[in-house]
Amino acid sequence: MSVPVQHPMYIDGQFVTWRGDAWIDVVNPATEAVISRIPDGQAEDARKAIDAAERAQPEWEALPAIERASWLRKISAGIRERASEISALIVEEGGKIQQLAEVEVAFTADYIDYMAEWARRYEGEIIQSDRPGENILLFKRALGVTTGILPWNFPFFLIARKMAPALLTGNTIVIKPSEFTPNNAIAFAKIVDEIGLPRGVFNLVLGRGETVGQELAGNPKVAMVSMTGSVSAGEKIMATAAKNITKVCLELGG
Repeated sequence: MSVPVQHPMYIDGQFVTWRGDAWIDVVNPATEAVISRIPDGQAEDARKAIDAAERAQPEWEALPAIERASWLRKISAGIRERASEISALIVEEGGKIQQLAEVEVAFTADYIDYMAEWARRYEGEIIQSDRPGENILLFKRALGVTTGILPWNFPFFLIARKMAPALLTGNTIVIKPSEFTPNNAIAFAKIVDEIGLPRGVFNLVLGRGETVGQELAGNPKVAMVSMTGSVSAGEKIMATAAKNITKVCLELGG
C-alpha cells in the first residue's frame, strides 16, 4: 500500500515542511481511502503567514495596478495549463463529477482574467471643494493584509474569489482551504510558485478552523477576513474579528 503524500504549507514564497507530529487525513468520499495528509496547523503557522504577507504588502501596493493585473493573468494561464490535473484533484477529494470539476477550473481562470481587467477601471474621484478654485482628489488605498477561509464545496474557485480582488487592489493574502479539500489549493500554490509571484503576496496555511482559522480572523495585523461557510462558523469569525474591529466579508449558508 502506498503512503499518502504529506503536503507542506506555502509561506513567504516557499513550501514549508511541517515539523509537527499531528496530521489530518484527506479522504476520497467515494472510496473512503486516505489520499493525502495535511499538517494540523496551529496559530503560530498562521502568524508566520500573516507576518510574511505584512512584509510583502507595501512593495506590492506600490506596483502599478496594471502590473499587478499581469501577475493575475500569469496565474490564470497556469491554471489553464494544469486544468486536467486540477479537475482530477477536485473529483478525487470533493466527490464532484468530472464535468462539474472541469467547469469550476475553467470558471476560476476566467474569473481571474475578469478581475485583472479591473486594473483599468477602478479609480478614485475628483470632488468639487466648497472653496472656489479648489478640487479634492480622492485616492483608493489597499487595506493591507487580508485572509480567506474556504469551504469544501466550491474550493478551487473560491481561492480566486478571495485572492484576485485583493491582489489587484494592492493587498496581500493568506488562504486557508477546508481540511476536507486542500489538495486543489496545493496545486494553486504550486502555480503561484512557478510563475514567481513576489514572496509573501500569496500564502497558504493548512489546518482546522478552530486553530488556524481563528488566528486568521483574530490577528490584529489582518485588515479584512473573507469567509465562505456555515452560519455557525460565520458567527465565530465575526465575534473574533470584532475584537480588533477587523472588516469581515461573510458568505454564509448551511
